[in-house]
Order: sequence, then C-alpha cells, then structure tokens
Amino acid sequence: MKNLLFSISIFSSSFVNAQGINLEEFATGLTSPVEITNAGDNRLFVVQQNGIIKIIQPDGTVNASNFLNVTSKIVYGGERGLLGLAFHPQYPTNGYFFVYYNNTAGNVVVARYSVSATDPNTADPNSEKILLNIPKPFTNHNGGSIHFAPDGKLWVITGDGGSGGDPNNNAQNKNALLGKMLRIDVNATGPYNIPSDNPFAATGVDGADEVWAYGLRNAWKFSFDLETGQVWIADVGQGAIEEINTMPITQAGINYGWRCYEGNDAYNTVGCPAQSTMTFPVAVYDHSGGKCSITGGYVYRGIQNPSLQGKYFFADYCSTQIGILDSSNAITWTSAYSGNNFSTFGQDSQKELYVAAVNSGKIFKITTGTLSTQESNNLGTVRIYPNPASKEIFIDGVKDQKLTAEIISAEGRKVLEKDQITQGKGIDISGIPAGVYFINLKSGELKSYSQKIIIK
Repeated sequence: MKNLLFSISIFSSSFVNAQGINLEEFATGLTSPVEITNAGDNRLFVVQQNGIIKIIQPDGTVNASNFLNVTSKIVYGGERGLLGLAFHPQYPTNGYFFVYYNNTAGNVVVARYSVSATDPNTADPNSEKILLNIPKPFTNHNGGSIHFAPDGKLWVITGDGGSGGDPNNNAQNKNALLGKMLRIDVNATGPYNIPSDNPFAATGVDGADEVWAYGLRNAWKFSFDLETGQVWIADVGQGAIEEINTMPITQAGINYGWRCYEGNDAYNTVGCPAQSTMTFPVAVYDHSGGKCSITGGYVYRGIQNPSLQGKYFFADYCSTQIGILDSSNAITWTSAYSGNNFSTFGQDSQKELYVAAVNSGKIFKITTGTLSTQESNNLGTVRIYPNPASKEIFIDGVKDQKLTAEIISAEGRKVLEKDQITQGKGIDISGIPAGVYFINLKSGELKSYSQKIIIK
C-alpha cells in the first residue's frame, strides 16, 4: 500500500496535480474496481468486477480476507460482473446490504446479503435473498449502480439491454425493466414491495410498477446530492455524445430521451413521444480529444477541501481526464492521468471523494492543494498518522533526537510547538479546534518536512 499523505519517499512520482485537483494514491492491489462506498464507519468497501468485495482500512491497507466472494454466481468479462453495492440505512442494526451482478446466464440480479454475526469484516455467503432477476438480450449495457434514497427506498439503474441503438426499444418501453431507474421497497417479507408513489404503480396506469424514470441507455453511474435534494446521472452515449442529467429526487416519471435522443441530438425518433415530454441533460460533451465514455461521480460535500464544495466530479474512461461541473453547468477538464481508466467514484462516511482506475487497480483520494504551500521533505521517509486525527498524532521514521514539531493553522498561526519528538509517542492535539493545519518538522537548519493534516 502506498499512501501519498504518508509515504513521502514516493511523493514526487505518484502525487499528481492538475487544474487545482490532487489525486493522492490511497490504496493499490485491487482487481477491476467498479464501485466504492461505505457502511457509515471509517472503512471503504470496494466492489471488484470479478465478484469479490474488499475492505480498505482508513490507512489505505486492504484487508487480506474478502468481505464477500460471489465469483461462482457471476459471469465476469467485458461489461459484466459484480457491479454495484449499497448498504441498508439500518445496516448497523440489521446487517443487510445489497449487490448488483450478472448471473451465469447474464441476467441482471439484485440480491440482499447479511454481514456475519461474528465478524464485521466478513459477509455471510449463505444469506443471499434474490430480489430482481432481469433477463438481458445482449452482453453489454448492464447498468449496475444502486443507492438508497433518503426515504429508505432502493434505487437501481439498469442498462437498455445492449447491442447498439437499443434495437428492442427497451429504454422507451415503460413496461420493460431495462433502460430504467427502478425504485423498490426492500423492507418486505417477499422479494420487495412497490412504493405507492411510484409513477406507474396505480391501477390502470401504463408502465411497470418498479419504474421511477426511463429513457436511459447505460447510466454509469448515479448518485444523490442530499444537500440540494438532486439525483445525478451520467449516461453513456451511443457513439458521439456523453451526457449528465440531474433532477430533484422527488420528481417521478421522467423520460430522459434515449433512444430517441443521444444527448440533445436526435438519434432515432421513430415512434417517439413529443420532444416536450422529455428531460434533456444539463451538460454534454463529445468524443473529441480521445473521449469515449462517461464515468459518473458525486457532488463534493466533504469538509477537507472547501474550494471543491458544490462541484460535480466525473471522468471520461478513454481520455483519462476528470471533469468538474460547476454551478453554471460548465465543464472544466483536468489534464489526462495517463494509465488510469477511471471506472468509478465513491465517498467515505465523511463525504470525502475517491476515484478508482479499473486497469491499474488503484484508488485515489481527490483533494486540492489550494490551502497549502507545496509539501516538502528532506528528512527522508517520515510517516504521520492518523490523518485525519482527533486526539493524538504519531510520527514514525524519526532518527534525530533533536527533531521539533510545530502545527500551523491555515491562516499561518502557530497553535502548537513540541521539542524532542519521540518515535511512537503521541502528540496531544485534543485542544486544537477542528480544521486544516500544517505540521512542520525541523532538524537543525537544513533538514525539514512539511505536511497538511486534518484535525476533526
């Protein structure tokens, strides 16, 4: 594991800055990561497309044992595999979590599992309860993003079934479960219940009861911004246009337009309803510059990087660029992060933002250096942990008995000074208010080290 906040010896080769964004290498050694989420604690859960869910500890260490292994239940390859994970809002008490995968027949399956009764880092592999099993005509366009909304209902995005151009017109067919946003009540004795306020649930209304919205091609991925009550959907285009959609969580029955429209452009309008009945994206981009496929992310709502507040982060899989959508729906692109095909974003329990590269198996934390001067080091390999911290911080790699430390606020005010740092002995920071600080280590006149730290 290489964590750039801690492993200064690799700082220069692995720390990347573009357009005010830093990608800090947080964890490595994963296989085809396609989802990052949390269970309300300090762990990250990473879904591997090969059918395994791994746990990452706060220091970036990947647990050796698997949280869940469903490799025998899935087909893995291309766009198929284990694709989604969501924890029940009452997970701490009921232990339920939900996965989305392609079974050995290629069908889309949503299933519930339970955590082990004796080990919080392991699931019970025999606890599966299948909720949805949706046949697919082709191998591609599987969707795979699942999240719980604030009202406790599970939202599920499915792809249009595959091939090209949606030949079966699944996305516009309100009675098909492909090419849809589904919304179900999982607190049921049977597979699931239908929420009574789903748009097509009433007797005599045309459309499948599970459908919340339709007209999606292969949304990859979606997320909620609870501060504004919006859902954000990144829908992969056919061959020319990638799109970003956002609407209030409460708005039901939306038609996002596919296969009638790709982005804002007409694609195949034969038999389509009036254009005025459709909801069009808030932002689009074309395939110039090597772009090919959008990877949806999140609106940043963490506290460690205030300058990122309210911005929607996404990526393009082929160009290896991260896109930032501001409040005016204008897109700013970073430079390319060559060698990193970004497959998913995720949040920790504090809403800090991460991004995964499917080909390299790496997880990066997204930060910004706008509050700090460039971190520097000529002391050698130094490790400061934990970060963020609340009561104590520890310093490893100390060889000089005369090393001193000082903690400086973001405004430049010294809030703590300590002489003769001892390796392994904690520095008490419990009296320092929460915020962003810098710790400066000094040894004589020529050797020094500076690092940003978060006190919570």
